[in-house]
Amino acid sequence: MTDTVCNCLTRLDMKKITNKAEANAAMTNCITLHLDMFKNVIDERNVDINDRQAMTKVGIDIGANMMKNGCEGFIKVSSILAQDEVDNKGETGTTSGVLKRIDNKGFNYFAITDINKSEKSFIWLREFPGSEKFTNGLGDYAGRKVKIKWDEIEVYLPAAKGYYKVKEIVELTLE
Repeated sequence: MTDTVCNCLTRLDMKKITNKAEANAAMTNCITLHLDMFKNVIDERNVDINDRQAMTKVGIDIGANMMKNGCEGFIKVSSILAQDEVDNKGETGTTSGVLKRIDNKGFNYFAITDINKSEKSFIWLREFPGSEKFTNGLGDYAGRKVKIKWDEIEVYLPAAKGYYKVKEIVELTLE
């Protein structure tokens, strides 16, 4: 599987792959072209196709093998993925305060009041540890002290027709 995906990636025109989305698509396409082999790998490892963590591990192992073997195509695609992460990542930090509400503006935003009584907003884009507690709203967590670890990212907001920096929640801890 490693050699087959490596050969597929190496044959690609790297001039046409300029961002993370295109690099991910290239990687995914090279794997899906050989689903029969991929299925054999997951069967060999006794992995349930619905187990995201185990499937991610399989993908990481395939990538690690390509890296060990010096797969030129994989190295190029990986460098595009890594560079795009660096370019789009802003500041990171932690903010503590009292959990006030969750605003739904297309995405959920956690509103907290910090120590200076200033309201801060953090976007919930992806799963973070403990996020399942909030899928039905704040419930009993309203008014509780929290610590939010966040990453600043730049996103396109269609309603505003522009790019804006938002603080994405990566971890929320009840204090």
